[in-house]
Amino acid sequence: MLAGVAAAALASAGLVAAGPAGTAGAAGSTGPAARTAAVPKHALTGYWQNFNNGATVQKLKDVDDAYDIIAVAFADATGQPGAVTFNLDPAVGYGSAADFTADIKAKQAAGKSVVLSVGGEKGAVAVNDDASARNFADSINGLMDEYGFNGVDIDLENGLNSTYMTQALKAVHAKHPDVVVTMAPQTIDMLSPQNEYFKTALAIKDFLTVVNTQFYNSGSMNGCDGKVYAQGSVDFLTALACTQLAGGLDPSQVGLGVPASPSAAGGGYVAPSVVNAALDCLTTGNNCGSFKPSRTYPGLRGAMTWSTNWDASNGGAFASQVGGHVHGLP
Repeated sequence: MLAGVAAAALASAGLVAAGPAGTAGAAGSTGPAARTAAVPKHALTGYWQNFNNGATVQKLKDVDDAYDIIAVAFADATGQPGAVTFNLDPAVGYGSAADFTADIKAKQAAGKSVVLSVGGEKGAVAVNDDASARNFADSINGLMDEYGFNGVDIDLENGLNSTYMTQALKAVHAKHPDVVVTMAPQTIDMLSPQNEYFKTALAIKDFLTVVNTQFYNSGSMNGCDGKVYAQGSVDFLTALACTQLAGGLDPSQVGLGVPASPSAAGGGYVAPSVVNAALDCLTTGNNCGSFKPSRTYPGLRGAMTWSTNWDASNGGAFASQVGGHVHGLP
């Protein structure tokens, strides 16, 4: 995450490259902001709302320091298939785009990554042929240069074509080798390596940062042991994450996505203590529920929440309790 910093310095600071553990990330690139090229070994991700939906309204500078990756929600579709743009919502309170980019720089100076999220519940971006893949990549590359974003988050909840999304993300990586790529699929999208989201994640495994699956708004699902688990439990988090770990993702590419408060989602909220128990179960084999993985994954990346705004509305419990736990993982 720290552009221009030597790999040895990153290692001594407990930081690793944006890809799987042990891989090297390129530092430095063009753009108005000093982007960073590494994320912590164990990272907390939070979505920042570029709109007001009743949660605490924040500017980027207000986001709790516990968040290592901040996903700006959301990019907007344009009239060109696959292409996206970004428009600051006046409700957030920025006087200018320059003030926003200054906040991005400040977060990066503090060792954070700021990525642009594409999609969301109402997102209407489709990347399903060569032209739209090219348009997507060109627009993301342009927005990274314009605003200084570290990379892109894929949160497409209305379908994804692995062939063309992979093509688009590889084109982004070719232009920005230090790109931070995160994904936030719905639970059902990561139940099998044959699913389009899962296939995309595996296809870009050499530079994928983390998949923070939304383990909420899901109902009950089959875990990696074939048993059915209900959302809102430690078993749901561990048994569903196990599917991704067994399916080929590096532990450093797996994160647990949960709501920051009961108001942040329709279902699946769990207390910070449950998230922490699931993290312990997966990394050390302790604090498991009825499901216990056959092995431990000490390199697990961490956790994600929707959203930093709902967390602020909830007294910052996720940042303080889960953030502190994530950063203390082995």
